[in-house]
Amino acid sequence: MATIDVHNLSGNKVRTLELADEIFRRVNEDLLWEAVKHYRAAQRAGTHATKNRWRVSGSGKKLWRQKGTGRARIGSIRSPLWRHGGTVHGPQPRSYEYSFPRKKLLGALRSALAAKFADGKLMVVDAFDVKEVKTKTFREALDKLKVDGTALLVEVPKHGNRNLELSSRNLEGIELVAGNQVHPYHLLRYDRAIFTQPAIEKLELTLKSSLPKKQRQGEKAESAPKKTSRAPRRRTRHEKAAEVA
Repeated sequence: MATIDVHNLSGNKVRTLELADEIFRRVNEDLLWEAVKHYRAAQRAGTHATKNRWRVSGSGKKLWRQKGTGRARIGSIRSPLWRHGGTVHGPQPRSYEYSFPRKKLLGALRSALAAKFADGKLMVVDAFDVKEVKTKTFREALDKLKVDGTALLVEVPKHGNRNLELSSRNLEGIELVAGNQVHPYHLLRYDRAIFTQPAIEKLELTLKSSLPKKQRQGEKAESAPKKTSRAPRRRTRHEKAAEVA
């Protein structure tokens, strides 16, 4: 079973935490790509718009009579064939969001955590014990944890740690999310992921319960001791004769 060190905000090791192998073992890159694509599609504003012949400015009067002029027939100055006319089949405001299965999303989250752990970019702290609202103090605590790049901070939902929110929101490249809102996109976007111990334990329970039944049975079969198989007993000649009689 994989283990990870738990530190405090002073950078000192407090204890060792065991991680579930069924969550931190496999990385499905295809599933990660699908999850990131779905997340980014939902973030699109979709406010693009073009004007068709009914929305573009201009008179609707027929410019000249239908026949007898020798010119091409025309009905409106707003025709798409003319300069400054309407646009045909142009983009209109719409939502790019589409449905994504929850099981696939949780599978991508397991893969993102496994990838972060394999790269050594996953960290666990006992708690974000921020005693005062001061960005400089919290930045010093991150420096003690050797966080020199972007980082994702994950805390339990409804943690009520207002000092943490106010101290971290003004730091560039630092984002604080709740444990039930973390997405594979967040884990891949930031260089490091810092979980509190209660947050990662609660997330582990959720991801364990969402594992496919076959995978859970496979994990149990691997962990269980293998039974020695005995060779089938061969029947003697007398037993065969008794069965025939």
